[in-house]
Amino acid sequence: MKKPIIKLLRAREILDSRGNPTLEVEITTNKGRVRASVPSGASKSKYEALELRDRGERYQGKGVLKAVRNVNKVIAPRLKGLDPREQEKIDALLLKLDPSKNKKKLGANAICAVSMAVSKAGAQAKGVFLWQHILEVCFRKGFSRKVRMPRPCFNIINGGAHAGNNLVFQEFMVSPSFKNFSKNLQAGAEIYHQLKKEIKKRYGPLATNLGDEGGFAPPLERPERALELIVKAAKALGYENNFKVIIDVAASQFFKNKKYKTCFGNFSFKEFGDYYLRLISKYPILGLEDPFGQDDFEGWQNLMKRTKEKKVLLVGDDLLATNAERMARAKEKGLCNGAIIKVNQIGTVSEAIASALMAKSFGWKIIVSHRSGETCDYFIADFALGIGADFIKSGAPARGERVAKYNRLLKIEKEI
Repeated sequence: MKKPIIKLLRAREILDSRGNPTLEVEITTNKGRVRASVPSGASKSKYEALELRDRGERYQGKGVLKAVRNVNKVIAPRLKGLDPREQEKIDALLLKLDPSKNKKKLGANAICAVSMAVSKAGAQAKGVFLWQHILEVCFRKGFSRKVRMPRPCFNIINGGAHAGNNLVFQEFMVSPSFKNFSKNLQAGAEIYHQLKKEIKKRYGPLATNLGDEGGFAPPLERPERALELIVKAAKALGYENNFKVIIDVAASQFFKNKKYKTCFGNFSFKEFGDYYLRLISKYPILGLEDPFGQDDFEGWQNLMKRTKEKKVLLVGDDLLATNAERMARAKEKGLCNGAIIKVNQIGTVSEAIASALMAKSFGWKIIVSHRSGETCDYFIADFALGIGADFIKSGAPARGERVAKYNRLLKIEKEI
């Protein structure tokens, strides 16, 4: 049997779901051809790896031809002839080609697209599903071989950087709690459509416009109104005992001069903690993502202590940036008990796996996440299963780039 090798690697510029450029990388081996495309976020941590953009006038400065050139001229010649099954070896080479701390030399978008494509080529070379290949990589690093479907979190009301309304909290996600994925997807889709009826009834048809991630963006200001709409929709369908809500506050977006400045008031971290506790006592809230700014450690510590007995997840996204150093610091200081894992936030599949392994060692819950600027690549669906994530969030159960991930998990559920 001939050893699988990379024969050709090339990148091209494509558009993401917001109409902004991103990269697609194609790898040809003696076993076939695969493609992977990298997403882009609107709400970003300052600790994320750097997404390289061209600047200038083309695409209002958001072109990625420099990143494409880095793949084709710098990375491709070094990967030609390598075995795509050796994910860790190839990712280590990518980091050697760009030794900068935040991948500013070649661009995290260039590196990530290549790393994802290598994963797909490795799975193809082995003749296994992508999730199986990722699981094998994880197992070598100390993960369990146990396979379980992640629980979906559907972003059904959008605010913050993802919508044009006055709702500062960025995502209101409904997470059904049935035993199988297909039933959770059904419940999420039904709640989504019932929510549309509730919004239309209360605010009129124009209020059912969508945000970047497919959730509705009604003219709301207070988070309570969003939560009331979601609870009402779930109750109308008889799901009141089979769902929870996770809120992505994305608080770094409105944290200024040690105050959380919202359209319903300005808060100190202590006052904002009081506000969260009132929401938790009144609504079926499972978790809060980024409830405080990425450097407001005092706010995180305070709320962690106050929610210890309530079994509420405090999930770090901007706080952690899928970065092992940030995660170790968060654990040391007792800042959170859950982690968002985004492959493009750190840059390589191997680094994302290492961050997930660290989170698991801390006893944290793991949520694998999409980005607001997505493609129809369903990579994160297989990735979530492969690393044994507790949850996956990929936006609303609507729009092709979001549904691609959920439909892939439906297919995987049948496979396993």
